[in-house]
Amino acid sequence: MATSTTGSTLLQPLSNAVRLPVDQVNFVVCQLFALLAAIWFRTYLHSSKTSPFIRHVVATLLGLYLALFCFGWYALHFVIQSGISYYIMIVIGVENMHKYCFVFALGYLTVCQITRVYIFDYGQYSADFSGPMMIITQKITSLAFEIHDGMFRKNEDLTPSQRCLAVRRMPSLLEYLSYNCNFMGILAGPLCSYKDYITFIEGRSYQLQQSEANGKEDTKYEQTDPSPNIAVAQKLLICGLSLFFHMTITKTLPVEYNIDDNFRATASWPVRFFYLYVSLMAARPKYYFAWTLADAINNAAGFGFRGYDKNGVTRWDLISNLRIQQIEFSTSFKMFLDNWNIQTALWLKRVCYERATFSPTIQTFILSAIWHGVYPGYYLTFLTGVLMTLAARAKFCEASSEFYRTQEQVIACDHRRKLGGD
Repeated sequence: MATSTTGSTLLQPLSNAVRLPVDQVNFVVCQLFALLAAIWFRTYLHSSKTSPFIRHVVATLLGLYLALFCFGWYALHFVIQSGISYYIMIVIGVENMHKYCFVFALGYLTVCQITRVYIFDYGQYSADFSGPMMIITQKITSLAFEIHDGMFRKNEDLTPSQRCLAVRRMPSLLEYLSYNCNFMGILAGPLCSYKDYITFIEGRSYQLQQSEANGKEDTKYEQTDPSPNIAVAQKLLICGLSLFFHMTITKTLPVEYNIDDNFRATASWPVRFFYLYVSLMAARPKYYFAWTLADAINNAAGFGFRGYDKNGVTRWDLISNLRIQQIEFSTSFKMFLDNWNIQTALWLKRVCYERATFSPTIQTFILSAIWHGVYPGYYLTFLTGVLMTLAARAKFCEASSEFYRTQEQVIACDHRRKLGGD
């Protein structure tokens, strides 16, 4: 399938064979290469065998190579955005750099999205370099706020999560580029905190808490290198199933059919609504595949370990981006959002919702719309999200008020009976 791309066309024959655009083939092949590189990275460049400097250099160079292979010269945007943001941090200082970095990073992303969509129209061109830029923008802004919290604000003024994530020293340029452009997350993320990434690269031992079976007390012990093999195998199985569904069911229920002129003219309103619902459900597996594979790549490198559950089983979901079971069986709009694109939701919460001085919900949805892109549909979607969220809260408050009012009446009535007043 021929398609215009600024990335490598080396895999064009494979693209023709599987009948997928070459940019999608490039993405999958590069992610599979990253998976193998992650296994090699953990085995031969383990923190016990080499220095953090070497690990940073290798992770960065591999990441930039993958970006160059997939996006060609557009990969320069990743370096330019990161480089200028780092310069802003150094020049402006810790008091106000988070504001300047936020405005610049988000503004640079928006300009790139506008030029990609409305100026450089490639027609069949489908490789979207703004995807990695969205993740880098999250990392730039998150780290700027974390440095501001750790090096300027008083400890007592921070929330528990801000205190935990606060960065107490300025990162070097290499550390900064490694965090933004490492091969494990350059193509599909997900977002991770700077402290978690540096802890992984440096291989520092950390205290983990494992609850005893009775749940009464915690036992602290040191664990340096739990095996990710089972977690990686499970996630690769999910990737395989997701890819199978995408190549079969998703292909038979294309979302584009919703705007087909003949379908719109002949199908009844209930049929059109039903097809819209089913086709959107069928579109999810490609996201399940991409995000789960990205999670598996990080885990294969040894990154993403959260600790142990109460049964002593390892948890490799520190940077997981979705929970498929909760998404498919969600019973509310909030439950769906809480389990979809988890790291982006945390980013919105940490850089906007928790810091907004007024209308945090509205500001957060506006930021989410701007970050996602410049298509009008994004703004309509997130405007609807604001209304649904506010309506759900109002209904919850009303139901809670009625519940507590009823409970008070029952208690008062029971109290009167006991006193003989009834």
